[in-house]
Amino acid sequence: MTIAPAGARRENPARTGEVVGEVAYDDIASVDRAVSRAREAQESWRGTPVGARAAALRAALDLLEPALDEIAELMARETGKPLADCRGEAGFAVTAARWVADRAEELLVDREVDDAQGRLVVRHRPFGVVAAVTPWNAPVILAMLKVAPALVAGNAVIVKPSPLAPFAVGEVVATLARTLPDGLLQIVHGDAEVATALVGHRGVDRVAFTGGDVAGRAIARTAADALTPSLLELGGNDPAILLADVAMDDSVAERLLMAAFATSGQVCMAVKRLYVHRSRFDEVVAALRAAADRVLRTGDPLRSGVTMGPVVSEASAQRVRALVETAAASGAEVVPIGTVDPETRLSDGHFVLPTLVLGASDTDAIVATEQFGPTLPVLPFDTEDEVVARANAGELGLGASVWSVDEERAFDLAARLDAGFTFVNTHNRTGMSLRAPFGGVKRSGWGREYGDEGILEHVQPCVVHAPAAFRAGGHGLGATAYPS
Repeated sequence: MTIAPAGARRENPARTGEVVGEVAYDDIASVDRAVSRAREAQESWRGTPVGARAAALRAALDLLEPALDEIAELMARETGKPLADCRGEAGFAVTAARWVADRAEELLVDREVDDAQGRLVVRHRPFGVVAAVTPWNAPVILAMLKVAPALVAGNAVIVKPSPLAPFAVGEVVATLARTLPDGLLQIVHGDAEVATALVGHRGVDRVAFTGGDVAGRAIARTAADALTPSLLELGGNDPAILLADVAMDDSVAERLLMAAFATSGQVCMAVKRLYVHRSRFDEVVAALRAAADRVLRTGDPLRSGVTMGPVVSEASAQRVRALVETAAASGAEVVPIGTVDPETRLSDGHFVLPTLVLGASDTDAIVATEQFGPTLPVLPFDTEDEVVARANAGELGLGASVWSVDEERAFDLAARLDAGFTFVNTHNRTGMSLRAPFGGVKRSGWGREYGDEGILEHVQPCVVHAPAAFRAGGHGLGATAYPS
């Protein structure tokens, strides 16, 4: 596997003395060249029938699949995610892309109506060049969710990955690009300066971004200055609500626990706040502690049996520890959970041991903000009206979940939550579906990925219309008339 010989260095967050690799950063001139090449490639690609574009994507995926194990190990080393999770993500990325290729062939056909009202044709026109700016925490799937629909829709794509996870995405892009027209799919590396140059480039026609709110605001400002339409999937402070009738068996406890602590809690749609009916509070806490002993093992992500690795950086570790310490200083109880892999030396990496936080108030930062780390506040509630108001507090509205044996009750409560995606009796990746559009409300972004909507984000409906009044045999309309 080839890694660029010079540039920014990325260390393994589980073993900071190990350098995963170095990547050369692009400069403004190379961004400009990449955009020029992309525009040239897209001119012919847009005229390729959607079926042929889908077939080309499938052929590229055929080339990618044999490399997935190697890509997964590289992802584990650069992100700190457990190897099993990385293998799952890489495989799912291919599955999602194949779904896009199949669905786009049906979805992106021209729609034509010829009837008494006239003749109407709606065509799905690609934007042109899409800038895909992606994060480090799920680098392959979050890149693929932009690359696959944008390509099959007729766009060219330039990916700008996070400096914290450039290598696995780089291999994916390079492998896919081998069978595609030259310049159609490219990658540029760099920091905020490179992202700004790409997003604000006059030759970029669409921006797709996943990441935190600080970077998201900067991306949105830059795109707005250039009047470039954007898709933003930002952070979340997802509430999970366990009603009094929740079936708290071992499988539910384990599913809930991993919905909060997978990827060390560094997932936008992870459970960030757990609201439990007061009558079940002690039972749920005990079930989570027992489940953690069974399934939550912290350690080197390459070791067998490890389910939680380090956080991505020392700055992240310090931030999460500060949230927990501040809550404890305000009177909350901090409960360590899970086990530690005996062969891992935690001092070698950015490890933060997982905790439950009990007795925090809704105004504590660990509840009111997105922790993005391996800690979970567990909060009692008494009434549904109360918990809905508490769950809806704040500016974010990405995901949420309701847990109950009564599905109708859960759906009724879900309808009252300010969330773009509400899960029932699960949360996080176990509740996702390729057919279900995903994205946030409020300040968790705009636009959708997954589902038909995720494909349609990368096209513009363009219309040709001949009203019946002006066709052969029509009776016409006055020059100032409104349509009837």
